[in-house]
Amino acid sequence: MRYSIATVCLSGTLRQKIEAIAKAGFQGIEIFENDLITCDASINDIRLMIQDHGLEIVTYQPFRDFEGLPEPHRSKAFERAERKFDLMEQLGTDLLMVCSSVHPHALGGIQRAADDFHALGERAKAHHMRVAFEALAWGRFVYDYRDSWEIVRRANHEAVGLCLDTFHIFSRGVDLQAILNIPGDKIFLVQVADAPRLSMDHLSWSRHYRCFPGQGELPLDQFMNNLHATGYNGALSLEIFNDQFRSGSPENTARDGYRSLVYVNRASESITQQQGALLPSIKPPTEIQFIEFAVNASEKQELTHLLAQLGFSHAATHRKKAVEVWRQGAINMVMNLEPESFAQRYHDRHGVSVCAFGLSCSNVSALAQRAKQLGYKLSYGNPHTDTHGIPAVEGSIGSYLYLVDDSIQPNHWEREFIAQYHEPHAFLQAIDHVALSMSYEEMLHSSLLYRSLFGMTPTPSVSVSDPGGLVKSQVMQTPDKAVAFTLNSSQAAQTVSNYIASRYAGGGVNHIALRTTDIFAVAKRLESLHCASMEVTANYYDDLAARFQLSEALLAQLQHFHILYDEDEQGVFFQLFTKLFAGRFCFEIVQRNGYQGFGTPNAQMRVTMQAKELASLNA
Repeated sequence: MRYSIATVCLSGTLRQKIEAIAKAGFQGIEIFENDLITCDASINDIRLMIQDHGLEIVTYQPFRDFEGLPEPHRSKAFERAERKFDLMEQLGTDLLMVCSSVHPHALGGIQRAADDFHALGERAKAHHMRVAFEALAWGRFVYDYRDSWEIVRRANHEAVGLCLDTFHIFSRGVDLQAILNIPGDKIFLVQVADAPRLSMDHLSWSRHYRCFPGQGELPLDQFMNNLHATGYNGALSLEIFNDQFRSGSPENTARDGYRSLVYVNRASESITQQQGALLPSIKPPTEIQFIEFAVNASEKQELTHLLAQLGFSHAATHRKKAVEVWRQGAINMVMNLEPESFAQRYHDRHGVSVCAFGLSCSNVSALAQRAKQLGYKLSYGNPHTDTHGIPAVEGSIGSYLYLVDDSIQPNHWEREFIAQYHEPHAFLQAIDHVALSMSYEEMLHSSLLYRSLFGMTPTPSVSVSDPGGLVKSQVMQTPDKAVAFTLNSSQAAQTVSNYIASRYAGGGVNHIALRTTDIFAVAKRLESLHCASMEVTANYYDDLAARFQLSEALLAQLQHFHILYDEDEQGVFFQLFTKLFAGRFCFEIVQRNGYQGFGTPNAQMRVTMQAKELASLNA
């Protein structure tokens, strides 16, 4: 298939869009009518500009309000079409995308529309052109691709074909099986878009919330499998209306768009078998093996003091660098003070922060190849100073995701570090999840990265009430839930999420959740060491008493130690948060007794108390 993108997806002038599209690796481009109209270059110059960048115009679009019109509107529609054919000839494209009518004078009837399209096909053929008919989800009479296909079938003209658009199909909840009955050569164009699942009118949903495949919640793999079964081998294109895309970097957006097409076209095993050497199969990461902090000397001293209170001890020191490992159970916290390192460059830009995560992976070579095909660059560090040889991919907030292969012996801990004595007991056993604060654009970038490269899947997005506004939250996790990142973004400037992101001069970690089997033992330890935890209101515990059947003794313990509580069908959940470190991130202690979620009902309490804490820090 030829990968294409509509100019409406990107910000900038038409020239900037063309340059970004070509640089990202696309073969085709859809010229959106408004981009052409507002460009001050001549049609011939635009055509040459596109050709010089090695691109093919796969379609000119959209042509609106055509079918089912009474006179004199019908004759005027054909006159408009003739003008568009003349324009397309100058541009050097042969396909006009026609979307179903929303005209107030339009008349219904499958046969009436089919007759109109047969007549349009005759005119298109005379110009050596073709037309592709798309069913808009908000079309007046035609809003189902099965109806648009029946119109194309009845039109029975070689120059008339179908345009399939995933957003219009999924937003209407239309069954996908009928796609299998459509001959591939009668599909002239396919546009793929993802989106979050929302309950709102189709037009608003379409105009503001579409996103690239892999960034939303629509089952696109099923659509692609059915599409491939038709034998279709034409343009696979992106038509994304998204407020963030149209205000962000056209180069970054185009790169994500291209890798999203690679991902969605090659994600399923059946497609891989059909098309040969495509995306290699991978297994998701099995754990977050380490978290690396970029710190200076004083920050390191304060942070390791907090870690010691949580039960961590100094476990290893790098043989050559100013790097330490603090460990508890299977949790490794790396303190990096090495001058001229990636961590210190990260610190210069963001201050004290998490600069890297180590993900345990069983198939690093396949992951590296997959990253290359998706357009993600791998870094192997400075060859003069970094001997660990662990590849890393850069995340959306600039931090590294290291692909750690522990099948290589001796492992990097033994090769690179000198072991120190550390406390053998472990109050905390593993990293449960990490919550990140970021812009919405970075959130979309992150979800595509975790999904396309690591095989992680999203939970349904939720909105969390913050004193400063709403925060959108979504968890990306491996199928076995061993690795999970919670992505948080808000359009409201005064939320905790945005405040933390601003402190980092970009996105950053909000909290690191560490798992225990006895949260009360951890809470008692913290209390004995005078390590303050996040305060919780008395009203919260009154509400717990009303919602759940908890004993008075348990309620008293929860309130005394500021522990949050929740239940689901699988079990119960306990949460305890430390105070924010440097006004940026905190540690969360969690105990899961079968519970599968992430404490969403308690999120408003967390952000409210964190907002209060931040206000006191800034007072």
